[in-house]
Amino acid sequence: MTAEYQVRGAVAVITLNNPPVNGMGLVTRTAAVKGIQQALADDAVKAIVITGAGKAFSGGADIKEFNTPKALQEPSLHTLIATAENSSKPVVAAIHTVCMGGGLELSLGCHYRVALPGAQIALPEVKLGLLPGAGGTQRLPRVLGLEPALNMIVSGNPVSSEKLPALFDELFAADADIVQSAVAFAEKIADVRPLPKVRDRKVDYPNHEAFLQFSRNTVKAMAGPFPAPLECVETVAASVTMKFEDGMKFERERFMHLIQTTESKALRHAFFAERVASKVPDVPADTPVRSIKSAAVIGAGMMGGGIAMNFLNAGIPVKLLETRQEALDKGIATIRKNYESSLKKGKLTQEKLDQRMSLLSSTLSYDDIGQADIVVEAVFEELGVKEAVFRKLDEVMKPGAIVATNTSTLDVDKIAAFTRRPQDVIGTHFFSPANVMKLLEIVRGKETAKDVLATALALSKKLKKTGVVSGVCDGFIGNRMIEQYSRQAGFLLEEGALPEQVDKAAEKFGFAMGPFRMGDLAGNDIGWAIRKRRYVEKPEISYSKTADLLCEMGRYGQKTGGGWYDYKAGDRKAYPNEAVNAMIVKHSADLGITRRKISDEEIVERLVYSLVNEGALILEEGIALRASDIDMVYLTGYGFPLYRGGPMFYADTVGLPNVLAAINKYAKGHQGQAWQPAPLLLKLADEGKLFNS
Repeated sequence: MTAEYQVRGAVAVITLNNPPVNGMGLVTRTAAVKGIQQALADDAVKAIVITGAGKAFSGGADIKEFNTPKALQEPSLHTLIATAENSSKPVVAAIHTVCMGGGLELSLGCHYRVALPGAQIALPEVKLGLLPGAGGTQRLPRVLGLEPALNMIVSGNPVSSEKLPALFDELFAADADIVQSAVAFAEKIADVRPLPKVRDRKVDYPNHEAFLQFSRNTVKAMAGPFPAPLECVETVAASVTMKFEDGMKFERERFMHLIQTTESKALRHAFFAERVASKVPDVPADTPVRSIKSAAVIGAGMMGGGIAMNFLNAGIPVKLLETRQEALDKGIATIRKNYESSLKKGKLTQEKLDQRMSLLSSTLSYDDIGQADIVVEAVFEELGVKEAVFRKLDEVMKPGAIVATNTSTLDVDKIAAFTRRPQDVIGTHFFSPANVMKLLEIVRGKETAKDVLATALALSKKLKKTGVVSGVCDGFIGNRMIEQYSRQAGFLLEEGALPEQVDKAAEKFGFAMGPFRMGDLAGNDIGWAIRKRRYVEKPEISYSKTADLLCEMGRYGQKTGGGWYDYKAGDRKAYPNEAVNAMIVKHSADLGITRRKISDEEIVERLVYSLVNEGALILEEGIALRASDIDMVYLTGYGFPLYRGGPMFYADTVGLPNVLAAINKYAKGHQGQAWQPAPLLLKLADEGKLFNS
């Protein structure tokens, strides 16, 4: 049973028991309703307590039932709440640890609420593009008041129980036994009549029209393309302007509207994609993991320093290795500066700063890092350089140490072959800046041991990263796809666009940054180095020469004060450069191309569909385990708009036949050979299927 029933004296105790957070699944709802009915039928029972087993009262809806018929099957959450609210005997919600979403809505339907301090209280539905759909928008304002309830519902952020005294009839001591205390409370109020119902309260807020209008304006400005925050304001407004029953109907209507929006579907897709990314079919959840109590990082540059910070933030001691003392000093100074910047912004205490820096040590000798549980190499992206490092690591690292490479494009199997322990080698591709970006591409070599992969996935969680597994290929998932995107960006310049138009179209679509601003930030010389390698290894692949010509002008991006754009000291704004634009126009003329006006729609389609088509090849080859993993890479590592759900999800929403039709159209244009439709895309479009089915 997922809800246990027992009687303590004259009080029935119903304990929700559906691990890990007592989600309100169909079986749990059914058992809870039966429990209330059983208590009502027992003359010896005078009151009812509802609580949660383990580490939660209830986290709300059971995510395993999202998007399934069970979510709406009777008894629904509305029915369970009505059963508690209409009970002829008092129902007490005994809250501890976590009380969120439907769990909080259930407690608001009870006659009384008691709690332990430190319980996390929230209605987080807005984070999935929804609003509380079981009375939360109508009952919470009646208990907390209009303003605090609106803030909680629009933000979705948790608040500690002790900060919400109006929500509870009693807050117990931190060390109290929640059930024992709740039973004592229930005995005390067992005979009090009439039974208090939240629905009978009024929301009293002087001049509520002005406050609600102010809230609409503020939320509209902050919500951007997401409709849910503003819908939350409107449904909370109904708690003031409508009768309770009408407000409930309005809430349901707006909930059903939101659940159909692309934005909510995209957010829910991302929510599940993040959870499923750590599941690898042939690596069971109970695979033993190796202990990671210490780490070493090779290279104290921007990437190495950022990687070291991830370990320090997780409380794991790090030894930083460099070949020269001045490089080490510079790297450590940068780490300290980053932490001091967080201190100034109030994101870090001096105590935390000192504690993290105390975990950092440095060395110029490989002999000093041999006992680390994991070593991450973050040296220059060149196979010969990596080879020298890995041969040295093979000599000094203790048996069982994980040897990781932070390569962004190189062959992890080749790197592993430089050692006598390929089973211990794995790719950990951090994204820059490594101490900020959420994505960690975990590259599984053909020899990588299962426990090494399981350890890397567990470590990604400890480092607060989203770990996504990739197979070995040039560029893995993210960079292999972005190469096609960058090629299209270059071809657009040859045909008639300028960097500013391409970037503006991409940013209007929702990208955090267009391709040319992104190039300037990352360093155009990095792409140049990769293209030089491609010209030798894959001469059949064509690129626009505009990016090479830019690099020949010495314009590598922000680090040199100018790339596709000019930059001013202390100003990140990109200013178009006349000489660069003239170079682009001249290059078109040299190629014999008559420049044309290109629409923003064409720009976006070519950029995004080039990602989709390459993503389809990656899926087909088994480099990515699932389409949602590709979406996760792009949402967390490449600034793809969250409300569009990632490139593969976006293609699903556009319709794969429409994507294919556009690709076939562009295949007839300039550099059309870059548009060879992926067999998987052809197959799914023909069968009327989706990437994310």
